[in-house]
Amino acid sequence: MTTKNTPLTLAQLIGGMATFGSATPVSKIVTQAMPVFVGSFLRVGIGALALAPLAWSKLGAIRAMSRGDWGRIAVIALFGMFGFSALMLYGMSMVSGVAGAIVMSTAPAVTAAASMLFLGDHPTWRKLTAIALAVGGVLVLHLGGGSSGEAGGNLLLGTILVFAAVCCESVYTLVGKTASERVDPVLVAFLAAVIALPVFLPFAIWQWLSFDVSQVEPGAWMALVWYGAGTLALGSWLWYAGVKKAEGAVAAAFMGVMPASALILSYVLLGEPFRFVHLAGFAIVFAGVLVMSWEHARMSQEADDQ
Repeated sequence: MTTKNTPLTLAQLIGGMATFGSATPVSKIVTQAMPVFVGSFLRVGIGALALAPLAWSKLGAIRAMSRGDWGRIAVIALFGMFGFSALMLYGMSMVSGVAGAIVMSTAPAVTAAASMLFLGDHPTWRKLTAIALAVGGVLVLHLGGGSSGEAGGNLLLGTILVFAAVCCESVYTLVGKTASERVDPVLVAFLAAVIALPVFLPFAIWQWLSFDVSQVEPGAWMALVWYGAGTLALGSWLWYAGVKKAEGAVAAAFMGVMPASALILSYVLLGEPFRFVHLAGFAIVFAGVLVMSWEHARMSQEADDQ
């Protein structure tokens, strides 16, 4: 397939990563307004509804899917939908949006580490450097106290939970990459969301019994709709539409948009105060993201040369 780095393609890549990045501050708004499993169930349900029109024309491919394809999609549903949403919302209830954005920015390094540990991916100095920078950035956040509004214990537990969500996202990325080799990635996301809904349902019903829905303000409902339709559906569509047409090296360069979006929107949407330790921690983690982008670009160029 011919690659074309047109302005539309670049806009799709930027839009996809910026949309993914908005999930961090938006999840903070959602978890402040409603129970975790209620919010997670509604998020995935809204995402499935938003993905349905995009996946409709691809449903014919289901007949050709193997048992292995369904198994991989089930893993994505369990980790990428259920695990990620629950851990992310619980974690974000304990940390600031900025702290969550910094931890979420370690995703490329965590994915690289998981690929080396479990898939036999070859370690390179760039991958190892990115992992070291990711760890260093989070340590700076903790040594600096994170945020004045967070107690140390909550910051630590919240960071662990958000990091666990990052690990779930890494499973989604690695398993999704394999699944998408045979099944359209938008269809994969849609089917995973549908499968995850009955997993969320009993927990959502349990929490709904003590949930006063009348207390949820319109802004929180808007955040929830964006959390599902935007970060889960629109982000996936924009990113995969851009990736299909862009050169691999170009697509890799846009990895840095997601953490930058998460950090900026945490300040804008949540009104959190700026602290130098935030900038220091983010700068270190972001340097790791750039190193991983460099590594992905190098790998893409080698693949094109073969």
